[in-house]
Parts: sequence; C-alpha cells; structure tokens
Amino acid sequence: MSIKREGHSPRSGSVFAIVVSKFNGFITQKLLDGARDCLHRHGVADDRINIVSCPGAFEIPQIAKRLAESGKYQAIICLGCIMRGETPHFEYIATATANGIEHAAQTTGIPMGFGVLTTDNLEQAIERAGGKSGNKGWDAAMSAIEMANLFSTSEKKKRKK
Repeated sequence: MSIKREGHSPRSGSVFAIVVSKFNGFITQKLLDGARDCLHRHGVADDRINIVSCPGAFEIPQIAKRLAESGKYQAIICLGCIMRGETPHFEYIATATANGIEHAAQTTGIPMGFGVLTTDNLEQAIERAGGKSGNKGWDAAMSAIEMANLFSTSEKKKRKK
C-alpha cells in the first residue's frame, strides 16, 4: 500500500530564501514577483522570506549553497534567466547552473526550487515569466513549499523510529 504525500501549505514558521539573478533583470523580476506571490498566497509573511540578488545565473548555486548551509531555511528558491546567444556560452552556463543547484541541494539536504529559465529568445522567456506558459517563479516556489513539507514529514517519521 502506498501513501501519497503532498505538501501544499508551508509549516508554521517556515523561512524561505530566494536567490535571484540580476542578469536579464526584466525577466528575473517577474520570476521573483511570481515566487513571492506564491509564498504569500500560501501564508508565508515577508519577514519569512529572504531575497538575495546575485550577478548572474552562474553565481546562483554558490549563494544557494551558502544559504542552505546556514540552517535558517526550509527551502531555497533559485531564479534566473539564461538566453541562447550565438556562442556555446549558453550551454556552459545553463549546465553549470543546473548541476550546481542540484549539487547544492544534494550536499546540504535542503530542497531547492529550480526557477532558472533556459530559453532560445526573449519571447520564450516572457512567456515563462508570467505569459501563456505561466510563471516559473511561482512554480519553483510551489515546488520548494512541497519539498520542504515532504522533507519535514520524512524527518518526523525518522525521529519516531
């Protein structure tokens, strides 16, 4: 028999960090707005949200890992936008960012919501930052809430044993 667990509301007192890239700020601000809206609609007050800006997507994993290691946060929400250009730079930055965030989550044990867009152009980015495709900042925040709750539930069960 399997038990389905979902965590749609944050635990009381949960604190979240949002790491947001300043590069492509027109888009990342919309992602940030979406993430904050999600957290607010799920009962997280502003004083329980720590927003940290960093230069670009490449720096997101470094900051996210440092914040996770502080032990202050139930989850970290990572937001950025990488758009394809005419060189392979896109591939390197997108891969390093995704791998870095995954590594930070695995090594710290703190859930990380992935809201880093990797798009071919500005139009695709706009669609994913509040257009027809929704807001991936909101989605990353919702994932962070759910994962923090799942981690909390599994920790409680582990302690009971």
